[in-house]
Amino acid sequence: MLDLKGYGHFLIEGTGMTVLVAVVSMVGALVLGLLGAAAKLSPHWAIREIGRAYTTIIRGVPDLVLLLLVFYGGTVMVQWIACWFGRREPIDINAFITGSLVLGFIYGAYATEVFRGAFLAVPKGQLEAAMACGMSRRVRFQRIQLPQVWRFALPGLGNVWLLLLKATAIISVVGLEELARKADMMTRNVKAPFTVYGLTILIFLTLTIISEFFLKTAERRAAAGVRRS
Repeated sequence: MLDLKGYGHFLIEGTGMTVLVAVVSMVGALVLGLLGAAAKLSPHWAIREIGRAYTTIIRGVPDLVLLLLVFYGGTVMVQWIACWFGRREPIDINAFITGSLVLGFIYGAYATEVFRGAFLAVPKGQLEAAMACGMSRRVRFQRIQLPQVWRFALPGLGNVWLLLLKATAIISVVGLEELARKADMMTRNVKAPFTVYGLTILIFLTLTIISEFFLKTAERRAAAGVRRS
């Protein structure tokens, strides 16, 4: 029988924070993914290079290193700016905001490639037919491109979400009390690391299974009416 010595609520609180961070980060990743894909598919050379630099650099830098750079380097920068304006009091950067922004920025690079491939998968003949019918660019995007892009992108975005969900654990190093951090705090009190971390793994697996269920449901709905070969 599990004896968590009254610290079981730590896991519940940590799970809630983990899900919140993951959702906020994923929203940011989707926005950056769409912007990044638009940049990489742009007819303008300079914009394409910006998009290419974003995906290349971000995917080449370890998540933890970037998080530490933004959190601690950002704290120093903000403090320096505050001192320049005459404020001497210590300023701390919010770990939740920083962690969510960094994860969204990182996984936005992966979402960029997913969206880019999805846009390229839309048959050009359909867009040409829409142009021949006199549809504006906005109407073509809303009625033809976007519905199909979501269908093509959902499997890849699902993978991005699952990777991001696990990556929330790195935010524990900057003090945010998400699931991994709460498990570490709980272990120091319960003195049962195998039990606590085993439960933590089961929670992550449960979140993954639930996510896969909703992702499969979303994929089926997106593919409704599409003839399968």
